[in-house]
Formats: sequence, C-alpha cells, structure tokens
Amino acid sequence: MIHLFEQGADRGAPTLLLLHGTGGTERDLLPLAQAVSPGSSVLSVRGNVLERGMPRFFRRLAEGVFDEADLVFRTKELYDFIAEAAARYGFDRNHVVAIGYSNGANIAGSLLFHYKGALKGAILHHPMVPLRGIPLPELTGTPVFIGAGTNDPICSPQETEELSGLLQGAGAKVDVHWEHRGHQLTGSEVQAAADWFGRQFAAKG
Repeated sequence: MIHLFEQGADRGAPTLLLLHGTGGTERDLLPLAQAVSPGSSVLSVRGNVLERGMPRFFRRLAEGVFDEADLVFRTKELYDFIAEAAARYGFDRNHVVAIGYSNGANIAGSLLFHYKGALKGAILHHPMVPLRGIPLPELTGTPVFIGAGTNDPICSPQETEELSGLLQGAGAKVDVHWEHRGHQLTGSEVQAAADWFGRQFAAKG
C-alpha cells in the first residue's frame, strides 16, 4: 500500500495509523498527528481504491451504501499491511492507535469490528457503522474517541449513537464528542481528540 512512515522521538508512545477521507492522500492527516501526539511515530496510508480518481479505502455502491464484500477484503488488506509495516519499520504492532476521518474512520472502525487486538485505540472523526449484523470481537477496555456533528448530512446523530452502542456492547470505552456542525473536521474537534488522547495514553507512554 502507498504510505509514509515517520519515526517519532518518543519510542514509548503509540504509533499513529493515519487514514484519510475520500480524495485524500497519506499526507492529509499529518497535522492531526502533530496535534494529537507529536512524539509518536506515524504510519500514514493511502487508500487502494479509486472512485472517479479519488483515493478511498473501500468501494461504495452509493453515498452511504458500502460495498460490504470489498470492505471486508480491504479491511483484511489493511490489517495485514500494519503487521508488515511493523516488521519493516520496527514499531510495536500491539501499540497502534488509528486516527481516521470519514472514509478513513470507517475502515478504522471496520478493523475494530473484525479483528481482536487490531488497534490499541482509535480516534474516529465522523464515522459510520461499517457493517451490521456481525458479532464483534472482544474490545474490553479499548478506548475509542468519536467526533461527530449534530448536523452531519452523511453521519446522522442516530448513526453515531448506533456505532457507539455497538462498540460499547463489545466492551470498548467510547467517548463521543459533539460539534454543532456538519461533516467537516474542525479545530475544536481535533483539540478535543488531542485532549482525550493525552488522558488515555500520555501517562502510559
């Protein structure tokens, strides 16, 4: 997968897995990594699917309608790639926190839905429920931040609450941060995610 890796100064901090939104690249979320955990190593990945020339992490059939077979395939592809990257770059595979926005948040959520221990934690900006009707793996104690907009036309508040409930039902420790905005990612939401990350991981890293 097209990606970049930057070695961080703090070897004890989680490695940040950055996953962009539709049309983004592996460079889009680098400022978020700096805001959230400037000492962390960063593995930033570009989606392997193109939609009208725009990179995505999996195909969709329409706005908000996922190609579920492709989602499952691409989730495994990403899961395997993280392990390959950990071996290549020498970071701890079991100490990875995802930061995803929109489509990237959806593939990060899908990692949580499909693989036990895939992520140490996750920051999901404006995610949807990746897949319904499947049993989730054991997520006890896994910290998850969800940034959501009360007026988000793509991810409704009901969708956010459903995702939060599913993750909590599997044992995850979920914090939802609401902005009175739409689908855009705001500076205050990023700051809230950074504050959350500090509470969850700073003392441990």
